[in-house]
Amino acid sequence: MTDATSAARWRAGILAAVLIAGGGGYWLGQSGQGDAPTEAAGSGGRKILYYYDPMFPNQKFDKPGKSPFMDMQLEPKYADDGSGIAPGVSVDPAARQSLGIRVVAAEMGSLAATFDVNGSIDFNQRDVAIVQARSGGFVERVYRLAPGDVIGSGTPIADLQLPEWGSAQTEYLSVKKLGKPDLTAAARLRLRLMGMPEGVITEVDRTGRTGGRLTVRAPIGGVVQTLNARAGVTLAAGQTLAEISGLGTVWLNAALPEAQAGLVKIGQRASATLTAFPGETFTGRVIAILPTASADSRTLTVRVELANRGGRLRPGMFAVVALGGDAKPALLVPSEAVIRTGTRSIVMLEKGDGRYHPAEVVAGREGGGKTEILQGLAPGEKVVASGQFLLDSEASLTGLTVRPLEAAQ
Repeated sequence: MTDATSAARWRAGILAAVLIAGGGGYWLGQSGQGDAPTEAAGSGGRKILYYYDPMFPNQKFDKPGKSPFMDMQLEPKYADDGSGIAPGVSVDPAARQSLGIRVVAAEMGSLAATFDVNGSIDFNQRDVAIVQARSGGFVERVYRLAPGDVIGSGTPIADLQLPEWGSAQTEYLSVKKLGKPDLTAAARLRLRLMGMPEGVITEVDRTGRTGGRLTVRAPIGGVVQTLNARAGVTLAAGQTLAEISGLGTVWLNAALPEAQAGLVKIGQRASATLTAFPGETFTGRVIAILPTASADSRTLTVRVELANRGGRLRPGMFAVVALGGDAKPALLVPSEAVIRTGTRSIVMLEKGDGRYHPAEVVAGREGGGKTEILQGLAPGEKVVASGQFLLDSEASLTGLTVRPLEAAQ
């Protein structure tokens, strides 16, 4: 056999092998492509929950087919992974420490009975006195006072000359000389109706002399807020001369977050500390919760009335107020374990099967780093307190179903 004949046969053999391999590969590829979905759908009798596109795992489909988003077939989502374990996020034990995953059991306990909010001192708006002219006249003298002065009860404010009072007193003395008790009583009543103090009437009775001069005094002690009396000013009946705010008690207006509005009731005890008086605590009671909330800070105003012995509490002072009621038993988890999505709250459960499962919960009060769970968890269930956001992201990407509230043990 010549060398040319041997080379030709060798080339023909290689070509035949390539054709056979290509044809066989094509047949295997076609056979595998047609049989793969059938085999996966019936593999081990596993239950298919739904179909999904791996690029859009949150969108679920009832039937297999082509993805409307990508040029690829939908993938089946099974009720388990073939090992009998419910679906969940699995983390290699060696990677848990590096990811900082920390698991804590939900347990019964009690939140702190009180919580602190900020507030400021204000005048007691119920302890206000308005000093007015009871009759027309003019101001003879004004005592040395100015707005902002702290005065005591009975402090003179101004001397008034009231001509109408003088003529009414003269008429009363004339009627009294007639010796008719009914007319005398009527004339005396007229003096009272003109606003004449009983002491002035008694003085007229005793001395028999008239006088339209009156010294106006402060009916309560406190701070002069306004002073409209000026020497020589003509007065009309009912004109305001001064306004005085009492200092015997003050209001402490505290800003209460609306999330904690249900924890405060009228009549509850409250205590306040002020930087002006370190080491001292001022106690009072909640007298009102104002009906409107601040749109900017989302807070309610809680009004606490405090005794102001010695007048040391000055309006405008800053205070820290301790509010709250009695502590109640509650199911607690660390506050960082609760993932708030805006529409619901979620925790990541550790079931002991090496996987983590999302569960919906209803969160309640917070305090001391703990959050109360009202619904969705049972005592003893373990939740992820650190690294839960990574697990939640993985659960969302894989399309895991969140355990509903009704399914909680």
